[in-house]
Amino acid sequence: MSGETILIVEDNLVLRDGLRDMLSYDGYQVICASNGKEALEEMVTFTPDLILSDISMPEMDGYEYLHAVRAHPEWVTIPFLILTARGEKEDVLMGKNLGAEDYLIKPVNKDELLTAVRSRLIRAQEIKVAQLHQAYEASLTALANAIDVRDPYTRGHVERVTAYAQELSHQIGIQGRALEQIRFGSILHDIGKIVIQDDVLLKPTPLTPQEWELMMRHPITGAEMIKDIPYLAPAAPYIRHHHEKWDGSGYPDHIKGNNIPLGARIIAVADSFDAMTIDRPYRKGRSLDEAHQEIISCSASQFDPLVVQAFLRAWDSNRIQVVYARWRQKNT
Repeated sequence: MSGETILIVEDNLVLRDGLRDMLSYDGYQVICASNGKEALEEMVTFTPDLILSDISMPEMDGYEYLHAVRAHPEWVTIPFLILTARGEKEDVLMGKNLGAEDYLIKPVNKDELLTAVRSRLIRAQEIKVAQLHQAYEASLTALANAIDVRDPYTRGHVERVTAYAQELSHQIGIQGRALEQIRFGSILHDIGKIVIQDDVLLKPTPLTPQEWELMMRHPITGAEMIKDIPYLAPAAPYIRHHHEKWDGSGYPDHIKGNNIPLGARIIAVADSFDAMTIDRPYRKGRSLDEAHQEIISCSASQFDPLVVQAFLRAWDSNRIQVVYARWRQKNT
């Protein structure tokens, strides 16, 4: 790992030059400052990938500098390594309490320095990826919830379907990237409805044949919306086929059995269960027990028997009920 920018804050010129040479030789870009105040002035124009700072320095010591860095939200995640000749337990604890990631005692050799720098940069990158992932998923959920905002009767549908689908996936043993793809498919399963006009989407009476034709295109529209986004593209088949039925009587492509992607079969059960328990203008939602029985009765016709068995295991372990109760508690 090289090319990252490291800020060295050290008042000892000889030591500072030595640290710079070791890090530069390993491929890092190095900026130097002689104290905390000077380092903060440098950071006005650039943000380092890692800070390596002494404690005992004039004008602003390492502790003051660390506190100042952590006071800025945009600098909170920068790895901060303290380099000092002081190794007392109290000094170590003070640095850790202020947010330092590591504490190196002088004299430090090249291998020790580079190992600490590399490991902290790798960890920082992992944190950035995780934060980006969370922000990305939050954005997707906000986009999907645009449907809920339009229809107050389905509010919370996205979160509940996603939670139900995750529980079923766990019961089947799905893990890793495949589980993530089903999660994205669950979040975005109805995103195609965003192009349907309110007078159709929110109609309180039965739809006309023409309106049903329009409504039945939403899985195709949703899949088309994400198929060219590399991070989401694997979930496109789940979105397109979440209204297919095990016996082939679903839509839009009338495929059946194992030809329906597993993720779509999982979302179909999660989506149907939630839809049954939601109050609509033209009918009251069913109880959880009634919806549970309906899932069982539709096994091998509307739903994949394998997914129904996963649903029953989640039900018997109270996982489905917990998802529903958590949402009810959140909205009362």
